[in-house]
Order: sequence, then structure tokens, then C-alpha cells
Amino acid sequence: MSKQNWFVVPTAPRLAALTGVCLILLAAGCDKKKGGGESTTSGPTADKGGPPADKGGGDSGTPGVTATEIKIGQTMPFSGPQSAYGVIGKAEAAYFKMINEKGGINGRKLNLIQYDDSYTPPKTVEQIRKLVESDNVAFIFQSLGTGPNTAIQKYLNDKKVPHLFIATGADKWANPQQFPWTMGWQPSYRTEAKIYAMYLQKEKPNAKLCVLYQNDDFGKDYVKGLQDALGDKYDKVVVKALGFEASAPTVDSELVTLQGAGCDTLMSAVTPKHGAQTIRKVFDLGWKPLHLLSNVSISRAVVLEPAGLDKSTGIITGQYLKDPSDPALADDPAIKDYKAFMKQYLPDIDVNDGNALYGFAVSGTLVKVLTDCGKDVTRENIMKKAASLKNLPVPAAIEGIVINTSATDFRPIEQMRLAKFNGTSFEKMGELFSADTSTTASR
Repeated sequence: MSKQNWFVVPTAPRLAALTGVCLILLAAGCDKKKGGGESTTSGPTADKGGPPADKGGGDSGTPGVTATEIKIGQTMPFSGPQSAYGVIGKAEAAYFKMINEKGGINGRKLNLIQYDDSYTPPKTVEQIRKLVESDNVAFIFQSLGTGPNTAIQKYLNDKKVPHLFIATGADKWANPQQFPWTMGWQPSYRTEAKIYAMYLQKEKPNAKLCVLYQNDDFGKDYVKGLQDALGDKYDKVVVKALGFEASAPTVDSELVTLQGAGCDTLMSAVTPKHGAQTIRKVFDLGWKPLHLLSNVSISRAVVLEPAGLDKSTGIITGQYLKDPSDPALADDPAIKDYKAFMKQYLPDIDVNDGNALYGFAVSGTLVKVLTDCGKDVTRENIMKKAASLKNLPVPAAIEGIVINTSATDFRPIEQMRLAKFNGTSFEKMGELFSADTSTTASR
């Protein structure tokens, strides 16, 4: 793969002492899986505040860290109703294998231990305890889901175990005062909804909006985002909002009810399974609202194609990563690197699956953090470096999107761009929006 400014392979002198390659086991039932991360350039110094950096070397007391290894823990829904997201974990394990084959990070290989929690919080709690107390991992990376991560957040913070770059856009992960060991990665769902509301206020000020949302922290963040942006206009703009349980087999009845409410605009705060169902049902009802679909459910391979590309035409969403299935990006250097990675390490996974691209991209951020730790791979220093990222490019992100964090800012990605699906690919709609202010960002 060609080198981009977001990917710098460790230099030859750094590789001299490295030996062996971690093996990754990726079975669908996956009791236990091992893998290994990525790297970029050296990073800026941390802002004061947050967890203090420990002066000791990682291999002299930090669980999961030796002179040759960093042990990382993760839960992921490899089975169950949200199993489409399991591809994220597979991509991350494969990415770590690639880095290990290039020599690892600062003399250490990455050992990723993954458990299948089926997106079930009680199971997540059990498995996280095992990862921390039995497997002795150094930190938790990219465990997926708002509910599962909510269930483990206090435990990990009480234990002072980094709960890093978790795979959910809930707004509450950006709370370093109360939870200094937890940090998200992607733009928050609340901000995404604010951007949709701003778009409607400008382009469709008389919209009659219906909201379909998953009845948990994930879906409720979208409702809160609308309330933030619309203020006292919320009750006038939002005609009806209906929640459904994540375990619901379908959302057909909710959509029939929403159509009957007389809405001409629909915002769907749903995950992939219900995203595909929503697209099909709206089409089958003959309902033609302006459809705003949550970013987590816009994968062409996982959602749009199963639902029908013709039925998906006109959908608007917020983007921060490029779409690997977009024909217009066939010659994009970052997409070409991603596809070369997939061909070599995950040939059996659909290269157009946006979940795989997500795993590829976030892995680069983690390896940047670990690279910046140098030999001081303590839990404290991992969090310090994670909270010290400045203008860090993201692999395969929309142009202009960079990561910035500080001891008081635990929102790594704070920008998005609206796009509309034209039946083949997503077309850009305007410039970037800043997630922290919900105003147009400079490019």
C-alpha cells in the first residue's frame, strides 16, 4: 500500500529488536480472539489535566504490557441482531496483524483479545470483567454499542482502565470530568441530529418531521440533538416521535403510525438491520418523505443494497468517512490503500462494507496514540496521549476532517458533511459542519 500522511511504517532501526507475529482467530462464535494496531507520526505534548502520566515503564507494572507485547481487550457483536457490526472487530484485528507483520509498535506486538457479547449489556459486563481481571489487558479498545458501553463505563473508570475510542457516538462519552478514562471516537449522534435540524431550518423551514428512534441512549441522543437545535420550535416541527426496542423484529407498525401522522420528513435513528427495514417499508407504503438516515446505517453493502438501491434514492445522511463503494472514489489514494489492505488481510469480507472501513480508520488513531507513548505504555500515559492529539488526519476520512483532543475535549472527530444518495453513490451537499458548534467549518 502506498504511504499517506496518516500512515507511517516504523523505521528499520525501530524494528531491529522485534520478533514473531501474533496470530488472529476470527470465528463467528468467537469465545476468544487475538490480533494486534497501527501507527502514524510522533504526537504533541498533552494538555495539563486529566490522568497524570506515570513515570514507570509499562513492562514494570502495567497489566497487559511487557517488553514485547501490549494486550488489548474488546467486546464486539459477532452474533445476534447487530452482528453486521462484527465486521468492525474483524477489520481491527486484521489491521493489528498487519502492523505486527511490520514489526509492531516501539518494540511491542499488539495482542487483541475479542469476545462476542451479542450486543447484550449483561454479557458485556461479564466479558469486560474477564478481560480486566483474568486476561489482564492494558486497556479496552472499540467495544461496540451505547448500551453495552454504558454498562461498563463506571467499572472501567473505577478501575482506572482506559476505555478508549469506543464504537458508539453517544454524547456522554465526552465527559472527562466525571469519566476521565472513557473516550469515544466518531462524531456524536446528538451533533448529527443538530446538523439535520439546521439543514431543515434552512432548506425546508416548514417541515413536518417524524422521528423513528431506537429506545435507548443511542436513539434518544438524536431526539436530544433535535431539541438542542430547535429549542422552543421542537413541538411545532416534530409532529410525532416513536421509539422502538433494539430487539424488535421489525419497525413496520411504527412506520405506518408515523405515515398516518401526516409527516413529510422522516429522521430514522436506527442501526443497520432496522435501517434496511425502514427503507423498504417506507417505499412499500408509497410514502415519500424527505428521509434523514443515521450515519451508522448508510453502508451500501449492509443496508442500501439489501433494502434496494432504487428504494434508497434520495436518502440524506451525515458523513465523516468516505464511501468505499462510491465509483467516483475508485482512484482515491486512501480508498485504494484501504482496498489493498482488505484484499490482503480480509479477502472474504465485502470491501464495500463501510463497517470494515470504520475499523480500518479507527485502528490508525489507536496506533498513533500507542506510538506516541514510546516506551512508557502505562494506562495513565495512554490516556494522556489520547487526550493530546492535534490536527491528526484520519485514514479515508472526508477531506478536511482531522482529530483534535485535549484534557477537556474528549470528542476526537467533530465534523461531518451532508450527502444525498443518488441511486449509485452519495453526492456531497455543501461543506463540512463543525460538530461542537454545528456551524459550517473551514476547510
